Parts: sequence; C-alpha cells; structure tokens
Amino acid sequence: MNKELLQEMLVKSGIAYTKEQIEKYEKYERELLEYNQKVNLTAIEEDEEIIIKHFYDSLLGMMTKTWTGGGKIIDLGTGAGFPGIPLKIMNPQLDVTLVDALQKRITFLELLIQRLELKQIRAVHARAEEIGQDLKHREKYDLIVSRAVAKLPVLAEYCLPLIKKGGSMIAYKGPEGEQEVELAERALAILGGQIKEILRRQLPDGSERRLVVIEKIALTPGEYPRRPGAPGKKPL
Repeated sequence: MNKELLQEMLVKSGIAYTKEQIEKYEKYERELLEYNQKVNLTAIEEDEEIIIKHFYDSLLGMMTKTWTGGGKIIDLGTGAGFPGIPLKIMNPQLDVTLVDALQKRITFLELLIQRLELKQIRAVHARAEEIGQDLKHREKYDLIVSRAVAKLPVLAEYCLPLIKKGGSMIAYKGPEGEQEVELAERALAILGGQIKEILRRQLPDGSERRLVVIEKIALTPGEYPRRPGAPGKKPL
C-alpha cells in the first residue's frame, strides 16, 4: 500500500494518525483484496483508488460539524466496512455497529474485525427495514453513517428510526446529493429530521463528494420504517 499517499491526505485534512493506524489500513487492504477473489466485495482493486475512494472518502465524516469522535454509531449498508471501519480505526473510542443484508459480507467483516484486533465493534446481518423496528436498535444510536445505499428519501426512512432524538445521520453522496435534499423534504418532516449541513468536498482524484448531515429533532412515528421493500417501491 502507498502509505505516503494516505499519510499525505491525512496531514492535509488535519487528521492525526499513529503508525499502528496506518498498519491497520495496510492489513485492511490486504484482507479486502484477498477476500475479494472469492466474494465480490468491491469493484475497486487498484491501491491508489482504494486509498482515495474507500479509506479517505470514509473519513470525510470526521470533517462535518456534527462529528464528535465518540458515542454509539451505526453504519447501515456497510458492504466491505465503509465508512464504519476506517472511522473506527481513526477513532478507537467509538462503539460501532456495522449492518449489512448479505451474510457473505458479514462473514468477511467478522474476520476483518478479528484480524485488525478492533474492540467495541460488531457486524449484524439484517435488512434496514427490520433493524429499524428492532427495539434493541431502534433510537439507540448517536450517529448513523451510510454510503451508496439509496436515494435520500428512502435512506432517511431506513436511518432516522435508528437514531436517538438529538442525534444525526451522515449520508455520503455524490453531487446528486444536493438535488436529493429537495426530494427528501416530505420524508424528513414525517420522520423527525431536518437538514443541518451539506459538506462539499473534492477527492484527490477529482470526484465530487457531498455529505448530507441530518439532525433528528423529533421521535420517528412507530410505523416507520415500513415493511421490507416498501420504502424503495413507494418513497415518502
């Protein structure tokens, strides 16, 4: 792994790091590429792209005004662990729950957590609509992060039921995120959320990033999220 590239980006962003944390990223990349040969986890396999589009991109959440570096966070639709695991590596004090609907990804994440020797982190196999109605998880988190899962009206229905009142969600989006904010107005009003911030960033490869931060200002009505499939078929 090109450690110098990652270190340079961290320095430019004002993110402090240790040698041990950089070593964890090296190990993460090795495990990801090795496991990717038998299970399709990512289409990105070039070292520089992994560093920029997976590792560094995941850390953009730390640049939002809502970021505290502590508390209970949940990563919904985590896939191969993004953005949850890079955030955990840089913030060991976080209590992190990774959620994905595919068991094969959960198996990889459990192995990865063990290999990286991470504590206070777990991987849960569940659909977004189901975990949002699970009382062990519903309105139990300070922050939810989600990357490349669904358009904002649908994503809000998945995410807001999991956050405590006063907590936040960070939706990792491309430039289209700004248009999705307008489409999500009705959903946010129903679900108890309001837009707090839109962070605009450009990645070193030139691609545009929008982090849409939504604050939870009221409890989510009990009927949300609706049954599996309903939010995507009939967005609020």
